[in-house]
Amino acid sequence: MAYGNGIAALGDPTRRTIFELLGVGPRSVGDLAGELPVSRPAVSQHLRVLKDAGLVSESRVGTRRVYRVEPGAVAELRTYFDEFWTQALAAFKTAAESELEGEQHGSN
Repeated sequence: MAYGNGIAALGDPTRRTIFELLGVGPRSVGDLAGELPVSRPAVSQHLRVLKDAGLVSESRVGTRRVYRVEPGAVAELRTYFDEFWTQALAAFKTAAESELEGEQHGSN
């Protein structure tokens, strides 16, 4: 999964809600549509985007397709955001220390 694809897929509020519902447990399109203010075909389209991004997978259970969150994809997203925040916080710390140092030298 490419980070950008997963992040872009989750940028849509309906897809985010579907992803969150699947985080609770596997569900069929019909189950998901029953919880959302969108049609079954719309849910299917959202699931296709999530599947193409590698965030969900599907399996057949009888005549139904059941969708579930891909744990590996979630782990990759978490790693991405952990690295992002580590870098962002380090940059903030550097900027804050630089500002503090500038203020201390300016007061002499």
